Amino acid sequence: MRRAFGFLLAGAAAASVAQVDVTGVLGRAPAPGFAQAMAPRAFAFPADHGPHPEFRNEWWYFTGNLADADGRHFGFQLTFFRVALSPVPATRESAWATNQAWMAHFTLTDTALGRFHTAERLGRGAVGLAGAKPSPFRVWLGDWQATGQGDSGFFPLRLTAAHEGFAIELELSALKPLVLQGDRGWDRKGPEPGNASHYYSYPRLAARGVVRSPNAFFDVAGTAWMDREWGTSALGRPLEGWDWISLQLSGDRELMLYRLRRRDGSMDAFSKAALILPTGATVALSASEFRIEPRRWWTSPKTAVRYPVAWSVEIPSNGLSLEVEPRLDDQELDLSVRYWEGAVVARGRAGHETVTGQGYLELAGY
Repeated sequence: MRRAFGFLLAGAAAASVAQVDVTGVLGRAPAPGFAQAMAPRAFAFPADHGPHPEFRNEWWYFTGNLADADGRHFGFQLTFFRVALSPVPATRESAWATNQAWMAHFTLTDTALGRFHTAERLGRGAVGLAGAKPSPFRVWLGDWQATGQGDSGFFPLRLTAAHEGFAIELELSALKPLVLQGDRGWDRKGPEPGNASHYYSYPRLAARGVVRSPNAFFDVAGTAWMDREWGTSALGRPLEGWDWISLQLSGDRELMLYRLRRRDGSMDAFSKAALILPTGATVALSASEFRIEPRRWWTSPKTAVRYPVAWSVEIPSNGLSLEVEPRLDDQELDLSVRYWEGAVVARGRAGHETVTGQGYLELAGY
């Protein structure tokens, strides 16, 4: 559910976009004519790695934690958002005509220097400027792209992005199979019909390649996470935003959870979590089966927005108790949509076992 920023493009020109309040945009009723995620469906690959233009919005989301041979840490985010501006394709004869708008975000966290670099691109799905295809897999906006390299047409994936001297060139391969989130990949966000998405993740990817800064380059390795989601839903009226965490934990376990945040600050009943076991099996958890509470807040000196950047997470049924801390407090994206998303570390216990981990945290609607 976390990835709904593509909605903003529905009312924006591709060349320039004023900053949009994400909760105001997502609170609108879905436009008629688009397909909706009404029930679980059978996934088909490689087709479902590609676009679903009958739905209003869609995203391909990559985040990860990397380190060089000396242990210097970098976090990265590379995300591609597609949004249909109308439910039917453009009919004008111009090659520039399209009903598809695209946005991409690229961030790089340099923990050693305490620096967070952000960049954004906007474009239209015409004349090859941006798009996606399933086999061989490719999603791109300009020369920012994720492309399939292997015989399967998907893994290994090659990620490339560069902006103002900062760049990533990474190869990703799957260490665990994909996970269908929610009910067999159907992830409900509220009680309204169609207020849902089709959602799957690759929760543990091996990542290897190069990180570049204006003055240096680093050979790096680490792990990454990929999220894929598409739908036509909007946030329900009682909701003002969400808090989302993905963690790769010791013991070859992963955890994804999100808290849909109501206007009174409470957690909505459609919030969810998924604990992924070493076998790849998933333990789905409803809102009543986990606890997540902010531990520390940070106020952005640039925007004056106050974010809960450190968290406590508990899953009583698995004896799991974690404290989640950011690599840097300032990992705010002040772009067409303002939100906080950045690299985090986790420490805690699962019963008598010490647990550590790393991942990403997203805070929207503050």
